[in-house]
Amino acid sequence: MRFTSRPTQFALGEAVARATAVVRADWGAKVPGLGIAVAVDGALVWAQAFGYADLATRLPVCLTTRFRIGSVSKPLTAAGLALLVERGQLNLDAPVQTYLPDFPEKGAVITTRLLAGHLSGIRNYRGREILSTKPFNSLRAGLKLFEDDPLESPPGTKFSYCSYNYNVIGAIMEAVTQQSFLDFMEKNVIGPANLAHTCADHGGDPDASVARFYETQATGKYLMAPSVDHSYKWPAGGFLSTAEDLARFGSALLQAGLLKPASRQLLFTPQGTKDGTPTGYGIGWFVEPEFVHHGGDSVGGASILLLHPGSRTVVAITSNGSQLLLRTLIRQGKVSRQARQSLLDKTAVAKRVARIFASLSLSPAAQQANGNRDRR
Repeated sequence: MRFTSRPTQFALGEAVARATAVVRADWGAKVPGLGIAVAVDGALVWAQAFGYADLATRLPVCLTTRFRIGSVSKPLTAAGLALLVERGQLNLDAPVQTYLPDFPEKGAVITTRLLAGHLSGIRNYRGREILSTKPFNSLRAGLKLFEDDPLESPPGTKFSYCSYNYNVIGAIMEAVTQQSFLDFMEKNVIGPANLAHTCADHGGDPDASVARFYETQATGKYLMAPSVDHSYKWPAGGFLSTAEDLARFGSALLQAGLLKPASRQLLFTPQGTKDGTPTGYGIGWFVEPEFVHHGGDSVGGASILLLHPGSRTVVAITSNGSQLLLRTLIRQGKVSRQARQSLLDKTAVAKRVARIFASLSLSPAAQQANGNRDRR
């Protein structure tokens, strides 16, 4: 679908009203606060903030409030990885040891492509690892958490989502570029895409620009999330951002500039196992016939970035209510089934919003972005 005519103010207003109702009911009621942004054909058409960044002080969320985006960090990392491939600096099909000579041999070849598609066989978090408070001075040092453990499946034979895959990719990127992962991302992705409010989550003293982080209880009430250190997992889940920044990033991927067309195709093409079974995951993105998307669940945050390439519609939602603990308790049968009512279906909400805006015949270049930005 292409956009050939300007929407009437009524049509856009009706879309915003419909989307607001969806977001309030299916996301806003389940977190302390959130931000949402929608872009079409590269132009921001709606951005709004709901709820509270800090429950104790009743500080409202604003459009520049930063949230933990969790695994939505992976699409950012994937863009940086694609740039290195474009430049001929990195071969996706070379063994990991080409770039990290001291990474333990596993009896079978693990490549960056397999890591990026969650086909490496490397295990995911165990126990309380996701709650780590230990600082690491490099991504390579952080690999010590898991690198000596046996693979859970032979490389290429099984899709198994694992954040540690992207930690390894980050260490490879550092080895290739001879600079820190964060410096590379700032100079090559975050800066060029004009993501002014996106940065690493260094923790430390409270910052007025960053939301407080909460965990949802079985009762639906909120607890302050525990302090964590993200220095071992910047590439997999360590960034802070805003909904507007993520919508801007998603839009950059759907048009010329940040990446070449071949790189976009690389990211958005689902991989497969050795026996040809499709995985539904490309490089940094879950891929469906109509949408590409990635959600993020972090300690104190829940987010999603969803793209509808056919209409060039991008939906980004960031929030400060995590459901990691609640989901664990539900899996363990330690809370009532009624607690499921507090769970978010991030992808379903984002798809509903995307379809609302994709149904409009918009000429986004003619839109005045500030006219549809609401501070509350």
